[in-house]
Amino acid sequence: MRTLVVRIVALSLLVSACGRNGTSGTAPATNQDAALQSLLHTYVVEFLRRNPTVNTYLGGAGLDSSLADVDGTLRDYSTGALEREDRWLDGMMKALQASDPALLSSGAQIDREVALAQIQFMLHQHRARHYQQRSLDTYVSEPFRALDWQLQGMTPTGTTTYGTETEWTLVIRRVRAVPLFLELAQQQLRIGVTAGNTPDPRMLRRDGIAAAEATAMYFGETLPRLASERIGGDHRVQLVADLNEAAARAREAYTAFTDFVAATYFDDRAAQRVKAQFASDRFALGEAEYDWALENNLRLDTTAAQIYEDAWPIVQDTQARMIDLARDIGLQHHWALPADGPTAVRAVFNELAKDSPRSDTEMIAWYRDAAFRLVDYGRRVGLFDIPADYRLDVVETPLPLQSSIDGAAYYPAPPFKKTGVGRFYVTPTHDNKAALMANNRAAIADLAAHEGFPGHDWHFKVMSQYKGLIAPVRWLTPGAVEDSSSMWEDSMAAEGWGLYAEGLPAEPQPNAATGFYSPEERLYQLQGKLYRDLRVRIDSGIHTGRLSYDQATTLFSEVVDFLPGSCVPSPQRDPQKRESCEAAERAIFRYSKWPTQAITYRLGRDQIIALRDQAHTALGSAFSTKTFHLAYMKQGTIPPGYFRDALLRELQVQR
Repeated sequence: MRTLVVRIVALSLLVSACGRNGTSGTAPATNQDAALQSLLHTYVVEFLRRNPTVNTYLGGAGLDSSLADVDGTLRDYSTGALEREDRWLDGMMKALQASDPALLSSGAQIDREVALAQIQFMLHQHRARHYQQRSLDTYVSEPFRALDWQLQGMTPTGTTTYGTETEWTLVIRRVRAVPLFLELAQQQLRIGVTAGNTPDPRMLRRDGIAAAEATAMYFGETLPRLASERIGGDHRVQLVADLNEAAARAREAYTAFTDFVAATYFDDRAAQRVKAQFASDRFALGEAEYDWALENNLRLDTTAAQIYEDAWPIVQDTQARMIDLARDIGLQHHWALPADGPTAVRAVFNELAKDSPRSDTEMIAWYRDAAFRLVDYGRRVGLFDIPADYRLDVVETPLPLQSSIDGAAYYPAPPFKKTGVGRFYVTPTHDNKAALMANNRAAIADLAAHEGFPGHDWHFKVMSQYKGLIAPVRWLTPGAVEDSSSMWEDSMAAEGWGLYAEGLPAEPQPNAATGFYSPEERLYQLQGKLYRDLRVRIDSGIHTGRLSYDQATTLFSEVVDFLPGSCVPSPQRDPQKRESCEAAERAIFRYSKWPTQAITYRLGRDQIIALRDQAHTALGSAFSTKTFHLAYMKQGTIPPGYFRDALLRELQVQR
């Protein structure tokens, strides 16, 4: 795989920390806080020990040195290990429930509630949903994700080499653990087959076959090449040899796993024809489960039925704003636009698509340029206190992740470690002309704002700077970091901020009355808002039976791309509609296997805006957006439903 990397100086945030009270900067600590934080430290360390991929993602060894060797392991999904884990979780939940929240500071109360919700989620996954019996994408992707984050966090050892001997030894151990990991995965999947608890047929095809084959290629080709390029030191030859041997066995294990999936679930692997007993839709979470997740995981006081109904007027309002703006753009450029509003928006998109990159290389360069322009704008208008050496690292999405990352994504540096860099991934189009046109010059700024600045890159680097004020429990990602097993608790804060960050440059500033975006870029920013608005209706719809998979695909294409007509059967004669439907179907596949993740963008953004408005009303002329933003980010990656009142009290005290 060809990897394009723009290596730029890492961020060094020049900010001063407030005095730590041990409870994330809220009310003063109480005598009971120390006991709770000791209990929570035990919980976090044991959680990371049992979840090695999350441990690597967060840099667990930087939190507790006893976790250093965990980066050489993979999660134990055996039935016995999960039963032991559940008994441990039961005990931890009883210990936390025994602590009296009335005797805790507000920050400690939040930390306690966060941990209880996490534990309840994990027990619910194992005992109520038995999700370990069908989490196919987890089994396929987890070893790669663990290694990818491990390689990201390595210590520079030379101009072109990375990783100490100890770090590479842990990589080798983890690669050697892959065959057993996949054997245990097969055992769980067999139990699921017997119980009738099996993956959706789309997941079988894409994760069980396509992604598994891509991961086998990663172990057979990409990882050995990376090791050969990056390993240095006196023991280089032996380390490379050991890794190559382990990687070869991992590749064989993935090939065998793919064969197992094909033999177990498919009548015809070449034709990707799933056996009749597994061919029906199995992705829907169900109304009761969806409502449970809204309350326990996302801390929302609503229901799937309510957010489904509420979503459509919001979608329509955003569409209307886009139609008005498209007509203004048409007048400015002297374009003759159709009378029909949606058709007029599509016509403007078609005109803007003409200014598109000629290759993936140029596309990634344009993303980098847009990100830097946003940073310069942020400095000029004073959105934040931005250090002079703030930069971004833009990287082509690795092959095994390309099926999950449609467009771009951000993976942060491990917050508990001092080394490592965040990665702004851009997925290559393989020089597909239609896809490159979708990444035209006007379209790029909005996505750069979301993934880069003032979005995820800035958000995570500020949080990392203040990690001493953020309790470790607030960083955990129960279930998995990013796949269908995930709790998505962190997504309310992170993706909510990402969408909020897209809109922030559109807000008028004292010395920038129209904000950052050109009218053309603003149109795409509104389109970004539109499809996050629509996601709320689609995700709640497909997981509660209000929308079918095919209906959701057509709705996405018609609303987001302003292209009328059904996507089923595939519109072969219209290349633009075909491209739109293919992109829409990829989006619906992601939502189908990641229930509740897609709604966190808009609902999280709405919570930030509501909080900001409440703070502004309470503080009046003393309100500062800079102070509000920093106070929000210092809460960590947990839903605002946990800390809304505490944050408002904190801002009042700082007044």
